[in-house]
Amino acid sequence: MIQNVAASQEQQLRDKVFDAVKEYYQYKFSPRPFVPGQSYVPVSGKVFDEQELVKLVDSSLDFWLTTGRYALEFEERFAEWIGIKHCLLVNSGSSANLLALSALTSPKLGDKRLVPGDEVITVAAGFPTTVNPIFQNQLVPVFIDVELPGYDIDIKQLELALSKRTKAIMIAHTLGNPFNLEQVMDFVQKHDLWLIEDNCDAVGSTYQGKKTGTFGHISTVSFYPAHHMTMGEGGAVLTSDTRLKKILESYRDWGRDCWCPPGVDNTCNKRYGWQLGELPFGYDHKYTYSHVGYNLKMTDMQAAVGVAQLDKLPEFIQKRRENFAFIHQHLQDLQDFLLLPQASPNSDPSWFGFPLYVKESAPFSRNDLVKYLEDKRIGTRLLFAGNLLRQPLYEGLNYRVIGDLANADKIMQNVFWLGVFPGLTQEMLSYIVSTIAEFCRK
Repeated sequence: MIQNVAASQEQQLRDKVFDAVKEYYQYKFSPRPFVPGQSYVPVSGKVFDEQELVKLVDSSLDFWLTTGRYALEFEERFAEWIGIKHCLLVNSGSSANLLALSALTSPKLGDKRLVPGDEVITVAAGFPTTVNPIFQNQLVPVFIDVELPGYDIDIKQLELALSKRTKAIMIAHTLGNPFNLEQVMDFVQKHDLWLIEDNCDAVGSTYQGKKTGTFGHISTVSFYPAHHMTMGEGGAVLTSDTRLKKILESYRDWGRDCWCPPGVDNTCNKRYGWQLGELPFGYDHKYTYSHVGYNLKMTDMQAAVGVAQLDKLPEFIQKRRENFAFIHQHLQDLQDFLLLPQASPNSDPSWFGFPLYVKESAPFSRNDLVKYLEDKRIGTRLLFAGNLLRQPLYEGLNYRVIGDLANADKIMQNVFWLGVFPGLTQEMLSYIVSTIAEFCRK
């Protein structure tokens, strides 16, 4: 009885806090009018309402600062939504990529484990943290080119990249456009390779009616504010392989052999009954380590924001598609100057951005157009690192290259992208396309 009264009093106090939070949201974050040429049009950003703030504060009132109830709820719901068995939250999409590849070096995989010197096929035009885990695990990336105007892996180069040391493929769906999963999966199965599917830009994209992030042995997601949904920072690793799930969990949680969540003991019912390595029999399983791991967990306050965002995810995805279609339609008349993006066959992308290739025959450069747009308060971004091998961080490192990477170089010189995120209004989109048309027709 006393406990019930205390719980009721606590809930009443929480409700008062939540009411104040909702009022604060209306005061602090109410929309401001858009003024073309004065208001900035961001290329990406977080879209939220009072529910994210309420859940964030709800979590903070627990003062459970590590992974907790909201993280568990998100993992279960996101795994079900995307159509995969296991979802593990981590502190960033980059950490998710590191975790995914590190897991494939686990001794628990026997002859299938990746060992130093093994090769991983990837692409040269992309984001560094899709590639960096290959170097970080003392493996050898094999760089191949991409195709235009889809910006995804050049399938024709896969067989050329194959060697006796090839063990895995690790590539991303560039800007949300699915790569040719049918041919990549055929190649993976033919040569008994691992596939890590970097799905950070493509949450909600489908290939042959199936969501991306469900094809690879492991896939990764980012929840950085620029992405399809946000937790501020954060990411996730997904797999339907329960053996891989346990390995991923170990690498995420200090490398320990124990799989108990924070604050829980003896899930295995034999905490003091293990004999592992050269440890004495019965050594506490919570302090037994089987991998060279990390601590990459997410806080429950971040996960609370994610739970609220998850309710909006289908709407976010639909809005991205609509915004992409609007820009594409209104730039049709400018194709003498601009190469417009094209979705991969058999796919329905949930676009991360709208890439534009300024043709070599245009009377202006990519930088000319980008500078004009930025001067007009329209945000732009380059296609990540361009040709990664032109970046200073890879000088002197061990890798192989297939062909001349001509398209990656073209992307570095000629491509940028515009935002399509759900926070863009019709006024903003109209301003974007009219400003591009104005520049091109001058």
